[in-house]
Amino acid sequence: MNIIITNSAGAPIYEQISSQIKALILSGQLNEGDALPSMRTLAQDLRVSVITTKRAYEILEAEGLIESFTGRGSFVAAKDPQMLREQNLREIEKHLTEAADIAKRSGITTAEVQELLSLILEE
Repeated sequence: MNIIITNSAGAPIYEQISSQIKALILSGQLNEGDALPSMRTLAQDLRVSVITTKRAYEILEAEGLIESFTGRGSFVAAKDPQMLREQNLREIEKHLTEAADIAKRSGITTAEVQELLSLILEE
């Protein structure tokens, strides 16, 4: 698992970790039942506090993406198709909101944005 932490990202380290693991799960690179590194191992690999990795895993567990078992570790949870769809819709909404803000600041019309989105979806 390749996680990249950057101090210039503007997001807390635990959020960087959780969002990258989340992306690996949602993209299918991590599958149901796959073991995640222990919190301690991940903390050592990333050179961060165990508290930081614990917080990242707690976020993923709260979102239903992983399950943690005392003494056994953390594993990718079974994928609930409705939950995955909802997660993806939230991610799309976030990116579309950013794109809409840029379009408004740049004077790009709704029709131009819709045309661009249609072209992207056809690829």
